[in-house]
Amino acid sequence: MTYIEWLTLAGLCFLGAASPGPSLAVMIEQTLKGGRNQGMIAAVAHGVGVGVYALLAALGLAVVVQQTPWLFDGLRWLGALFLLFLAYQSFRSPMAFGEAEAGHTVSSRQGVVTGFLTAFLNPKLAIFFLAVYTQFVTLETPMMQKLGMAGVSASVDALWYLAVVMMVSHPKVMAKLKQNAEALQRVFGVLLVLVAVRVILQ
Repeated sequence: MTYIEWLTLAGLCFLGAASPGPSLAVMIEQTLKGGRNQGMIAAVAHGVGVGVYALLAALGLAVVVQQTPWLFDGLRWLGALFLLFLAYQSFRSPMAFGEAEAGHTVSSRQGVVTGFLTAFLNPKLAIFFLAVYTQFVTLETPMMQKLGMAGVSASVDALWYLAVVMMVSHPKVMAKLKQNAEALQRVFGVLLVLVAVRVILQ
């Protein structure tokens, strides 16, 4: 691949990552609940989940997901159920915002699991990368290049959400958001329910 092709790949991955969706809501919520550290952990874990699908697409295994309806639908339903679970948590404990700043112990494992599963239970990522990688991958493409492409995809995704976390966790922004913490978390809960219903209906 040429330098321009690598830049094009990174640009396409950025456009995919920056598109509004459940991942954005989840990253913001994780930041508000656990502070900057948990948000950053969730962002990196989301990037790893994206990297898994990117590697599958580079290896051609994403075709299996696309051509196996039960597998695609199974992942889709699991993703919807996971979003509903996150929504349930928002409604159940609306005062959980800022636990880290309040002196409570926030488990980094929650950020890892939430970030990774938000990406991994979204089979549309496989289709996205399958469409993107067909522009760059041939039968002669070496394995190192495929790994590099997956690495670029994962890195761009993680960096985007790290930027989102840094913005949301800025003291002035955080202070304003926390003024309406309970209402905000309920809004996130409703948003996640709506996204889950949309996933199911699709």
